[in-house]
Amino acid sequence: MKLIYTNSFKKDYQKLSNVIQNKTNQKIKLLVENLSHPSLRVKKVQKYPGILEGTINKNYRLLFQITSDGIILLRIGKHDILEQI
Repeated sequence: MKLIYTNSFKKDYQKLSNVIQNKTNQKIKLLVENLSHPSLRVKKVQKYPGILEGTINKNYRLLFQITSDGIILLRIGKHDILEQI
């Protein structure tokens, strides 16, 4: 599946530490290979229909959307990232 990186995601990603960036890269690879991988803990975001979230680690999450074009990576950050959509 094709990955589409939004400008917001790119900006968020650049602000992350190298450790979190590496962890994010691993999780994105898993996302493409197996959306239902248990370590991703993918679930729907109740507040925003069509938006999904996955876990990077205990403090960081990834927000994305699945379309016919591919996986759109929307935002990445700490758990309050939902307030920044």
